Amino acid sequence: MEKPTLLVTPGYGETMLKALHYSQALKIGNRVETSGQGGWDDDLKIPASVEEEIAQAFHNVERTLATAGASWQHVVHVNSYHVGGFPPIVNVTMTKLYRHYMPNHAPIWTQLGVESLGLPEMRIEIRVTAIIA
Repeated sequence: MEKPTLLVTPGYGETMLKALHYSQALKIGNRVETSGQGGWDDDLKIPASVEEEIAQAFHNVERTLATAGASWQHVVHVNSYHVGGFPPIVNVTMTKLYRHYMPNHAPIWTQLGVESLGLPEMRIEIRVTAIIA
């Protein structure tokens, strides 16, 4: 069995490692698992609009995958966690970004409505599994 490698996203990942003692990704062989990525910037600030927050979370997933030598093209499974339910703008924005980041494939996806996330301002968190082929 290959040894797992734990990875930290530069910027916010270093902050989370220091404050909460967790890594942003795990790579074992050709498989990459990410921890939940919020729509925060490197200072853990959350955008005012849910659309911008979702877009930032997608960008943060991209940054975290890059630490493992992966990208959205390798993503096969997405879990998204949502505070505040699923107003139409959530699925519209998620779908638009799926088509942008993964134009050549559609991953499996599980959406979960939750009461709260790691930061009080968060309305979305995205975690993914990627297979580097």
